[in-house]
Amino acid sequence: MPFTDHERAYLDAQHIGRLATTGPRGPQTRPVGFKLNTDGTVDIGGIRLSSTRKYRNIRERPDTEVSFIVDDLEPDGPGAIAPGWGRGVEIRGRAETLTDTDPPLAPGAFSREVIRIHPRRIISWNLDPAAPELRGRTA
Repeated sequence: MPFTDHERAYLDAQHIGRLATTGPRGPQTRPVGFKLNTDGTVDIGGIRLSSTRKYRNIRERPDTEVSFIVDDLEPDGPGAIAPGWGRGVEIRGRAETLTDTDPPLAPGAFSREVIRIHPRRIISWNLDPAAPELRGRTA
């Protein structure tokens, strides 16, 4: 499993991230719904996903890596590592497009296409009280 327990707990509690792909006119970043899979891959879904530029960018450039980021501002409260500061996870890796696949969220609303990210590099910050600083590693 490429994710630490703190990263997994954080990602499991989130619902929206931002996916950056590269297209014919350069980089594109879009908000997306996602789910972290037990094998450490990330599935991204959407309404009519195969008609989107992000899906086509990946399908047309299968060897190009993507970046996926999930972050927020940490709320105040017990156990807060850096109240009011950002926390999150960036996942860099290879993405593939899948068809006729159950969507990671909203079955019946999301289409049966999925973007699956295979992590290569993981960077996280302000998630682990024992190591709150920016931490990057190869997955």
